[in-house]
Amino acid sequence: MSESPLRIATRASRLALWQANHTADLLRQAFPEKDVELVEISTQGDRDRSEPLRQFGGLGVFTSEVQSALLDGRADIAVHSLKDLPTAEHKQLTLAAVPERESVYDALVFPENSTWESLADLEEGAIVGTGSPRRQAQILHQRPDLDLAEIRGNVETRLRKVDEGEYDAIILAEAGLKRLELGNRISVRLKPPQMFPAVSQGALGLECRADDERSQEALSALNDPVAMNCVLAERALLSTLRAGCHAPLGAFSQIDGDRLTLSGVVLSLDGSERVEAEVSGEISRGVDLGRELADSLIAQGAETLLATE
Repeated sequence: MSESPLRIATRASRLALWQANHTADLLRQAFPEKDVELVEISTQGDRDRSEPLRQFGGLGVFTSEVQSALLDGRADIAVHSLKDLPTAEHKQLTLAAVPERESVYDALVFPENSTWESLADLEEGAIVGTGSPRRQAQILHQRPDLDLAEIRGNVETRLRKVDEGEYDAIILAEAGLKRLELGNRISVRLKPPQMFPAVSQGALGLECRADDERSQEALSALNDPVAMNCVLAERALLSTLRAGCHAPLGAFSQIDGDRLTLSGVVLSLDGSERVEAEVSGEISRGVDLGRELADSLIAQGAETLLATE
């Protein structure tokens, strides 16, 4: 009797399907004898593309229904954009692997044929599209004269909106643009200290049931220890601050040999207040470093800023 296929649960967006197919290809390369199938899941975040994410839950809106497919046996593995996965662990599920990480940076995208070269080129009152409070707060900290507006839809829809003049610029994750072979649309790469990435940005989180040894064993072959340690540090920061994945909080991991330097920033929603801190240590201490960084930010008033979220 042949072994049952490994079933991968995924959202049905083009980017989510790229991520799931990428994971499936990695599994097939590691285990040519295994069959791998995709199970497409429709989430509330995909169905409602008009309301701001934080208006109908925000936390876990792109992940909970995919996780349900694992819990009820429809699938064996879930592929998440790890920045969307809440830090509170589900007792029946485990984060089994984080493959090699893509770019962590955000990208400013201007309309096609624009001659602008930087954020400074935008005129006062220019409309910048992003639904992320983290991005909004960091842009407003530098350019309080800009109009930060909500934007929903898949990557292609957002690009069309900026090209049609609905927005003067939009902000997207560089990783998503590169994965969809749209890297040519990156106008400006936004790096710290100008823009701190989201916790776990650019990383995929591969999740399975905690009692599913077969899936855990298969996924262990896909894990990148450096990427895993970095995201665990960043997620420990987020968890200790008791902040959601849509909070005005950014984190940035840098590796030098076996040492990790983790920096983070917390802002008020309007960008007027900002605190920043940095810690360093052995990469194996990633979770402890994340907690230490959170304590340092709390000492500067981060909890007060997050309380206004």
